[in-house]
Amino acid sequence: MSDLELEIFMKLGISAVLGLVIGIERELKRKPVGLKTSLVISIVSCLLTIVSIESAYIFPGKVGVNIQMDPLRLAAQIVSGIGFLGAGVILRRGNDSISGLTTAALIWGAAGIGIAVGAGFYVEALAGVALLIISVEVIPFFMALLGPRQLREKEITLQLKVTEKENIAEILSGIKDLKLSIKRVRIKDLEERKHLVQLIVTVDKKKSITDVYYSVSQLNGVRSVEIES
Repeated sequence: MSDLELEIFMKLGISAVLGLVIGIERELKRKPVGLKTSLVISIVSCLLTIVSIESAYIFPGKVGVNIQMDPLRLAAQIVSGIGFLGAGVILRRGNDSISGLTTAALIWGAAGIGIAVGAGFYVEALAGVALLIISVEVIPFFMALLGPRQLREKEITLQLKVTEKENIAEILSGIKDLKLSIKRVRIKDLEERKHLVQLIVTVDKKKSITDVYYSVSQLNGVRSVEIES
């Protein structure tokens, strides 16, 4: 086995390990892109980068003419093409919230790590993975403890069924008294003289969703509560 082949296998092995780290982080959070996807992205990105670099120096010498080739032409296509996978994990929920952006960004990051390893930037790839994990795990934890109030809050969607429309103003006032900040209100008339009140509120992250449910369900005039965090 030649030195070149050993180097290629080493690059693919390092890329697989680093992709494994990113995949485990997503797998632990039960995200749609987990271990296997991250491994495939990282390894194949590394392989295509190796092929792109090596072919730029092998083929021009074989044909006997002076051909100028970009060593990273395939890597450039990886960066743009990986967006196809990223778009597939971004979801728009019924309450107008969007999820999956972090997972899509980490897909793009896994491809970048594979390209870096394939191009021979081992230390930079290791530093990149370390910073990625710190960015999505450590920094949000400290920001939740020490950051501005908005970063220590979470959004909750409430759907309340009310029988008397005269109680709606009282209910909204009672929700504010529970230290829930109302961001959006939507009121809809239902059949049989019932009314649906849809709310998006913010509350401290330390407060459990069950506490919010019990508190809101006790408000005068509320007949049923549906809550989503």
